[in-house]
Amino acid sequence: MAGEARIEQVEAQAYRIPTEDPESDGSYRWDSTTLVAVHVRGGGARGFGYSYADAAVAPLVTGKLAQLITGRNPVDIPRCWRLMLEGVRNLGEPGIAMLAISAVDAALWDLKGKLLGLSVTDLMGRARDAVPVYGSGGFTSYGIDKLQRQLAGWVAAGIPRVKMKTGTDPAADPERVRAAREAVGPDAELFIDANGAYQRKEALALAKAVTSAGVSWFEEPVVHHDLEGLRLMRDRAPAGMKIAAGEYGFTLPYFRRMLEAGAVDVLQADATRCGITGFLMAAALCESHQLPLSAHCAPSLHIHPCCAAPTLRHLEYFHDHVRIESMLFDGFIEQVEGQLAPDRGRPGLGIELREGEARHFRL
Repeated sequence: MAGEARIEQVEAQAYRIPTEDPESDGSYRWDSTTLVAVHVRGGGARGFGYSYADAAVAPLVTGKLAQLITGRNPVDIPRCWRLMLEGVRNLGEPGIAMLAISAVDAALWDLKGKLLGLSVTDLMGRARDAVPVYGSGGFTSYGIDKLQRQLAGWVAAGIPRVKMKTGTDPAADPERVRAAREAVGPDAELFIDANGAYQRKEALALAKAVTSAGVSWFEEPVVHHDLEGLRLMRDRAPAGMKIAAGEYGFTLPYFRRMLEAGAVDVLQADATRCGITGFLMAAALCESHQLPLSAHCAPSLHIHPCCAAPTLRHLEYFHDHVRIESMLFDGFIEQVEGQLAPDRGRPGLGIELREGEARHFRL
């Protein structure tokens, strides 16, 4: 029985998956993505969770975090969550520690669902049956042709909203945005994401320059911890252009400060960084501030908590993560007409790592 189950073993393994081509945004370049997979055993079942992190997360999971929760009832997720947070006090919560906790937290939610024979969305209770998504990629490393093909491909696949990166070459950004609008047509929503690459005046100038392209979402126009700069953008951006940030939030106080500063029109949260448990807390904060929430990346992890979040706006269908999860996860769900719906017939998160295929990328 679930009430008598105990956590018996916590496992973690890191995998590095090369990108198809080198990629970049306004402030970072990469040629691979590291997935840290966590399995928690207990009660005759095995829960699976993951984070996009650094390989250093794995030994933290199998060492300190495993010691803290082994022997506990996996159904008691709030207790395990508290024990893990208290246990990393001297390490510092934001960063590697929370990436590790988030992966374990996801595995615990999956394990709880399996022990009770319910999908995670049914454990939480649904506010909706499916989650709107937006196609995301449009890297600054792409030439105009590739940018247009990718964005137009999402629209042709039924996704009515798409996002591109800006910020590597501010002088070229207005033309790239106009080319993106040409590719997706007049009806699709067009989002831009600078990943904090601009100074305040640069960001304001771009917001005005792309007004004619109908940009409705400007993500991290300035660095995410510049709350005054985000508030400035929110106050002065063209009507109809939402300012969004929050994907680098690891803890609840980060989200609270951002909302209390009036810094964003839409708060973002990433359960691979703040945990599924923390994501639900961020959703409650958004509801208390009467602001929408948007989920950042990792679509397979977010489907269930997104269905439970009353103020959810949409979920990022990120090119790199869609590629990895479709390649390595059994139970991966593809978007249909711009939405993701969880498979409620599969207990837990409804996904399993294809360990035989993943071993090629094992670190």
